[in-house]
Amino acid sequence: MLIEVSKSGYMTEQKSAGELFKAAYENRYTWDANFPGYSADVELKQGDEVYTGKIRINSDLSVEVTGIEDEKVQESIYTQLRDVVTHRKRSSFDQAHGKNQFSLGEKDASGALEILVKGDAMGSNYKIRGTEICQVSRVMGRMAFTINTKESLDTGIGYISTGYNAIFRNPQTDEPIRKLDFEESYEKIGDYYIMTRQVVHSLDQGDRTTTEFNFSNVKLLEPAVV
Repeated sequence: MLIEVSKSGYMTEQKSAGELFKAAYENRYTWDANFPGYSADVELKQGDEVYTGKIRINSDLSVEVTGIEDEKVQESIYTQLRDVVTHRKRSSFDQAHGKNQFSLGEKDASGALEILVKGDAMGSNYKIRGTEICQVSRVMGRMAFTINTKESLDTGIGYISTGYNAIFRNPQTDEPIRKLDFEESYEKIGDYYIMTRQVVHSLDQGDRTTTEFNFSNVKLLEPAVV
């Protein structure tokens, strides 16, 4: 925590980059340790193609997709649900970022504040707006990507990004390779917020596709009796 003297002579507290980022990180909506898992019917639409099946996320956050014969479609749904789990899985700030060092960067025109990171294996940098992480930038081998959050849902116990894009670039040339736009809807089922719809607009080498995931008949699983 840095102490500043304001123009009026009063001492004011200015939070460090690490404190600001920790507040935003801990404000993400995640499932708690009592999360029982859930099952749902799934429908995937892409162009004229429609596929239906069933999904299940277990209490240990493992994912099951059944009832879909097309392996690529089944893999697509599985991957999407693994991403859901990644965002909802709870881990402490020290577990995720305890070894990193943070410093303040610039404020952009929208008022978002850049948080620069040292010690992160994936070369991550962030932007925060208030107590929300609104941008993530990473370099993974021969691919760099930036995720920008445009809309979010305030659950009262953390925020969920509901509108965002992901831009993939060549890290050597900074040339854009692919862009994905995401729109998501959530419903509160019992004590937990569950995704009920995701629309993904993809622009890849000039080709545009829209993929829609719809989840219905969402039911929390019964906790195992010990």
